[in-house]
Amino acid sequence: MGAVSGIVEVARYGDAEAVVTGIVGCAGLLPTIAAIEAGQDIALANKETLIAGGPVVLPLVEQYGVKLLPADSEHSAIFQCLQGVPEGGLRRIILTASGGAFRDWPVEKLATVTVSDALKHPNWSMGQKITVDSATMMNKGLEVIEAHYLFGLDYDDIDTVIHPQSIIHSLIELQDTSVLAQLGWPDMRLPLLYAMSWPERIYTEWKKFDLVTCGDLTFREPDHQKYPCINLAYAAGRAAGSMPAVLNAANEKAVELFLKEKIQFLDIPKVVEQVCDRHRADNKMTPSLQDILDADQWAREAVLSASESLNQVPVFIN
Repeated sequence: MGAVSGIVEVARYGDAEAVVTGIVGCAGLLPTIAAIEAGQDIALANKETLIAGGPVVLPLVEQYGVKLLPADSEHSAIFQCLQGVPEGGLRRIILTASGGAFRDWPVEKLATVTVSDALKHPNWSMGQKITVDSATMMNKGLEVIEAHYLFGLDYDDIDTVIHPQSIIHSLIELQDTSVLAQLGWPDMRLPLLYAMSWPERIYTEWKKFDLVTCGDLTFREPDHQKYPCINLAYAAGRAAGSMPAVLNAANEKAVELFLKEKIQFLDIPKVVEQVCDRHRADNKMTPSLQDILDADQWAREAVLSASESLNQVPVFIN
């Protein structure tokens, strides 16, 4: 509790122009809310803030008149593409995904996955939790929910595509079917810089982008048999209310158990699905902050019991 309260105090301290929220997981929710209530603009690198707390955070952003700018690569790409697009001009969002450590593995081989295997991301250098999320593609599912809250599109208008080169960071389709994309080397410095400098563009000495050097750009549809977490996230997003908070917390706990080698890689979506299904009857459609925190804590505890009954038939995805 002391560490949490300390981070909250840091987040709302002083007269900073902006607060970059980069804490992994739902732990970033309370500090981000504290910064918003202190009138600080937010450069959001903690996607769980909106996934779990969107119904509470967005009204606070409006109430306190602060800016909430995405510092995540994919959402920054969408935000950059939207500059100059008239209101109502956005038709569809296309989130790109690397496909993670197992994009070229046959689904049958996933039963043999080790923690070491899951932490070998082909394109990005990231923390353990988000690297595993990339391997299950829950990371992309969570980004779908975040995009819904950030940009206001229905889930039917948010698509995902695997793009192994990670050069196109995401795209938007406009009402006239024109498609805009943001390209660049896989480098988190750019989205972080833009979130802090917007609407300005700051000159850097970074390596210039070269189409010839990057070579072919390829795309393919995600294999939902290999990546069931994507559909789990869409289902939780459409269920709305406190369900995304449960999905997020259950995934965090399941990934933690996997990293401790207490469950298998393929068990992650199984336990998350079971926990989401158990929450159906208790889903609060207009949750308070306390409702979200309670759902988060409940889901983490529910994962422990779900991990002991992994043969239960999944029923959450319709």
